[in-house]
Amino acid sequence: KNTGLFAVIGVPLSIITSLGAAVILNARVVKWRPLWRVMFFAPYVTTLVATAVLWNYLLHTRYGIINWAIQSLGLPAVDWLGQPSTSIPAILMFVVWKIFGYNMLIFLAVLQTVPDDLYEAARIDGAGPWKQFKHVTLPAIAPTLLLVSIISVAGFFQLFAEPYVMTQGGPAQSTVTVLYFMYEEGFKWWNLGSASAVAFVLFLCILAVTLVQLAVAKKMGAYE
Repeated sequence: KNTGLFAVIGVPLSIITSLGAAVILNARVVKWRPLWRVMFFAPYVTTLVATAVLWNYLLHTRYGIINWAIQSLGLPAVDWLGQPSTSIPAILMFVVWKIFGYNMLIFLAVLQTVPDDLYEAARIDGAGPWKQFKHVTLPAIAPTLLLVSIISVAGFFQLFAEPYVMTQGGPAQSTVTVLYFMYEEGFKWWNLGSASAVAFVLFLCILAVTLVQLAVAKKMGAYE
């Protein structure tokens, strides 16, 4: 249940943020584009455990920067990692921040291959920025969008280190993912049979979701 929730919310959120950042950085009016690319990509190559510990401090109820900003607006502090209702959004914020730079570079690479002639023709026909994005950009990057969605689904189904470091599966097991449960069964309770069964079910879930994505994409004409 928790893994599905992470995937359902996290995959669209990570794709939207990474694609949005790629579109912005692909614009010629943006200055210091190489610097921005490095800054956005840096979290992905930073050690996951170190960044998770850092986010624990950022989300701390008493002296975290995020709660300091909330309290400066006159709102009460939020126990981000201590309540089931806020622990999942907190981990999702961290995961999206951590991985969106990788997806952004993939999108940026394919955006740079879209011919300028297509945008020029769309502008001549009177298409605004949104119509250009909808009718030119999206069809051109559809196969890459499918690839990134498949990679993202597999990644969110395999969340482990984030809840392990930040919440240890709590509070009230609200952040226990399939991989975390498999780890506990296999290496905490030594139920190796159960852990193996969980691993096989995880494989089937990822395969099923991937096949559905491929079927939907083929129906929409994203690939042949």
